[in-house]
Amino acid sequence: MQLKAKKLNKDAKLPTHGHPGDASIDFYSIDKVVFPPFGQQRVPTGVAVEIPEGHVGLIWDKSSISFNFGLKVMGGVIDAGFRGELVMNLFNTRNEEVVLEKGQKVAQMLIQKFEHCDILEVDELSETVRGEGREGSTGLF
Repeated sequence: MQLKAKKLNKDAKLPTHGHPGDASIDFYSIDKVVFPPFGQQRVPTGVAVEIPEGHVGLIWDKSSISFNFGLKVMGGVIDAGFRGELVMNLFNTRNEEVVLEKGQKVAQMLIQKFEHCDILEVDELSETVRGEGREGSTGLF
């Protein structure tokens, strides 16, 4: 499979795989972005991609960014029909300012196939062992 990527800004860095065989694709910040304590910011990448039909791009945390800086991805489903700039939405979980420098890895995308489903309204759903059990439905220990 190929992922077409377009630079929307001359300073943008195309997404990369960190290592041969890695599942995800790294994206880079095109600007320096300052996150206030417990603040949310958008991080532009300067890149647009063409995700193949029947696939979706799922945006995930970079482990180094979440562990070292406390930044979490907020949202992150990129549909195949979207052709705009990928702008990562991150939240600072710490009570201190965090700075991402221009050119720094910011998030990663996993491309996955998906099944499209038609929504069918029904009066009843089938029974299961779990039923309506929520958190802790299998016990605490």
